[in-house]
Amino acid sequence: MLRVLVVNGPNLNLLGRRETDVYGSMTLGQIEADVMRIADEMGVEVAFFQSNHEGAIIDRLHDALDDVDGIVINPGALTHYSLAVRDAIAAISMPVVEVHMSNIHRREPFRERSVTAAVCIGQISGFGAASYALGLKALVDAIKEGAHVR
Repeated sequence: MLRVLVVNGPNLNLLGRRETDVYGSMTLGQIEADVMRIADEMGVEVAFFQSNHEGAIIDRLHDALDDVDGIVINPGALTHYSLAVRDAIAAISMPVVEVHMSNIHRREPFRERSVTAAVCIGQISGFGAASYALGLKALVDAIKEGAHVR
């Protein structure tokens, strides 16, 4: 059975309460339940991790080497400046799909650039909570097709 980790970065624990005009009203727990349902239908084991701390995210990415086949990540604001998260993704050499609920390319200029996307096999943004399901499906398809790294 394929094992996938879904990683969420800073402030995503406040989904459903913060900037609902941008991120919608679903909570992170509701999104995780939806992803879990879809993963079950696909025969995929899924685990979740969220942290507001860059180092904790990096540590979890490193730990993923021993327990998952691929990662769906929403780095939150770390997307735009964290070379440390970028380097952690590059170091683990496994398929990673970056997801964003909002279309980062249609937001403030500083959000248009992702330093992490270049080390991911793909990026999905702008589909709200569905970005996670789309990311999971894309990741699983890529793994089955033999994608190992970007």
